[in-house]
Amino acid sequence: MFNISRLNAFREVVARGSFSEAADALSYSQSAVSQAIATLEGEAGMPLIERARGGARPTAAGAALAAHVNGILARMETAEAELAAIAAGRGGRLRTASFPTAGATLMPQAIAAFRASHPGVEINLAEGEPEEIAPRLRGGELDLVLLFEFEGVGERLEAGIRRFPLFDDPLDLALPAGHPLASRERLRLEDLRGESWVQTSAASPCARHVVRSCHAAGFEPRVSFESDDYLTVQGLVAAGVGAALIPRLALASTRDDIAIRELSPSSPVRKVFAATPRAAAVTPAVATMLDILREVARGRKGS
Repeated sequence: MFNISRLNAFREVVARGSFSEAADALSYSQSAVSQAIATLEGEAGMPLIERARGGARPTAAGAALAAHVNGILARMETAEAELAAIAAGRGGRLRTASFPTAGATLMPQAIAAFRASHPGVEINLAEGEPEEIAPRLRGGELDLVLLFEFEGVGERLEAGIRRFPLFDDPLDLALPAGHPLASRERLRLEDLRGESWVQTSAASPCARHVVRSCHAAGFEPRVSFESDDYLTVQGLVAAGVGAALIPRLALASTRDDIAIRELSPSSPVRKVFAATPRAAAVTPAVATMLDILREVARGRKGS
């Protein structure tokens, strides 16, 4: 592989036809330029410059290399500038992913703030459940993701990732507005023993935790309908076909014909956190997005 500084010396010698003039242009000594050319010729395995009384001129091999050297150096300069921009957070790409409810609420705010402060960085957003996007993060496909998990349920995602806690997201009870239980000041999950339930698909983390919570309250939930769209879940609750536990993040838009209640003594909670690959350094772009996500999370707590 050719050395860039030696290629630069070669370019100057060819352009000026003189070792001494090339040395002056580069602020090198003439011996340093001669040594650079000699080393380059050793790397090429053949003479590149003919030294004559009339000056220096490229050999056939040197002329072939000279035809490429400007392009090589220009591309290297472009690469160096691009790397410097990435190192300074002014360029490059930030690949993010989020679970759906955060993707619809937190990430739009965070992406808008990031693009305003770092317009030269390309940012992408993918969507999926934590068990889908965590492996992609560990595999190097993503730079930063938003995940959640329920504490103490044996589904921890931290292998191979670095965690940055953001906030707790409770699951609130949704009932039809006219439901007899909607008027009660205190509701326990046990009070819903006889209700039908609407939940997300059975394999989803939230649905699994709803089932676990009901089991802990001493009953098996009777699931009547499933939907991974929380607006559909709200619609089914409003229609009176069941109760639901809905993450507060998914209640940014709430129907007027349903009642939202916290459970006593406390609602189930999922812990929301940002994550990066444990093996990767935190780049300036990632660090900026983490700061923005923390700020968005603080704003949400204060709302």
